[in-house]
Amino acid sequence: MRRPYAFQRAVVVTPIQFEPLSGVAMSPPPAVAAVRPFELACPRLDAERVGNGATPGVWHFDAGLPGRHVLLTALIHGNELCGAWALKDALAAGLRPRRGKLTLAFCNLAAFDRFDPLNYAPARFVDEDMNRVWSADKLTAPDTQERRRARALLPWVEQADWLLDFHSMSNADEPLQLTGTQPRNIELALKLGNPAHLVADAGHAAGVRLRDYGRFGAEGENGTRSLLIECGFHGAPASRTVARDILARFLLEAGTLAADDIPPGWLADAAPRQRALRVTHAVAARSADFRFAQPWQGLERIARAGTVIGWSDGEPVATPYDDCVLIMPSLANLRPGVTVVRLAQPI
Repeated sequence: MRRPYAFQRAVVVTPIQFEPLSGVAMSPPPAVAAVRPFELACPRLDAERVGNGATPGVWHFDAGLPGRHVLLTALIHGNELCGAWALKDALAAGLRPRRGKLTLAFCNLAAFDRFDPLNYAPARFVDEDMNRVWSADKLTAPDTQERRRARALLPWVEQADWLLDFHSMSNADEPLQLTGTQPRNIELALKLGNPAHLVADAGHAAGVRLRDYGRFGAEGENGTRSLLIECGFHGAPASRTVARDILARFLLEAGTLAADDIPPGWLADAAPRQRALRVTHAVAARSADFRFAQPWQGLERIARAGTVIGWSDGEPVATPYDDCVLIMPSLANLRPGVTVVRLAQPI
């Protein structure tokens, strides 16, 4: 009889590691492939993709006064449109820095050009995930579309003091602020007041994210801040609203804009209460044979340790501790090595 398996407990994020638990075996359910409808309109970026300097898709503004250099990035994944809308709206509104510098970057335009609302998953990237290439070994070997584009954007990333990277999710609806593990970023996320859920995570084993590149991933207080905002489901019109709200809050906190610079309707009501969660384990698929026990949407709290949440190659995957919270469960990009769910607990 097959027994369920659980993860070893770890202080830092731990990839899939199993040790046997006692219990009755459970059979995995059949695969269910449900594609949610994409209701968010695709923005026209004919003008925005030109940029206002030497780097296509990059808009840079300098107030001529001392202040932070803030970088806003969208379309790291070509099917995540909320950030592109927020940057397009910011340009249309004429937002300019009162102090310091402001850079807006439409990143993976080649992937965006593949976008099809009826089949949107393939537009995530062209050759590889652009949010796994931000390390020296990959950036110095620009042999993919995403690495070449990352190299073109690198000077802007290295100049920036504060970074806000816009994303959306393939399954979950509730926005998440992914802060990384640095206290300075967690503190900033709490100051912003939205969204309600903050997730302290150490990134991906498959590669370094933009949010964690170079100085942004360094420990201690070095003047940098970097956040990754997941604005909700890819195709939800509300994701655009979330993106504009977080953009406005971030620029206000950075001192880039004043309150009267924010267009009417951009700032949403602050969350009544923010909850911070720390990711302890990351479940990566061993193969394309991964199934969830239920159609998890994310942020479910699993009361008991040892509860089976899915199956990897037919082996049950169980929660490693009581009150385990599921973060961003998704099979949309299922292949070996891809993180399918993260496990977290309150900070």
